[in-house]
Amino acid sequence: MRWTLVLIALLAVAGEAAAQGKGKGIRLWNLTTETISGFQLSPAGKTDWGPNQTLNDKDKEVDHDERLRITGVEPGRYDAKVSYPNARQCIVRDIEIRADAVFSIADKDLKDCTK
Repeated sequence: MRWTLVLIALLAVAGEAAAQGKGKGIRLWNLTTETISGFQLSPAGKTDWGPNQTLNDKDKEVDHDERLRITGVEPGRYDAKVSYPNARQCIVRDIEIRADAVFSIADKDLKDCTK
């Protein structure tokens, strides 16, 4: 009987921990050295840019080492248009986005930058 209660308690704790881990959604982790002011996604290889995801943030920007909730995007492969306050724009190609996971971009990922 005591072992049954211990097992039930362990299962309840494990279930609660799993539930807390779910539902966080897709998030971008900004590992670039600059604050991002615009972040748009398009299916990989296309230029069908979606909405500016930085509008999901309280201050409408994503600082270095900050995470941003990405909304309205299904798991898959995407290109991203990254914009900075100084009018610079760069492309990040072929990002794999998974459900309820964090993906990151860093300076080395930025391509085709313009100012």
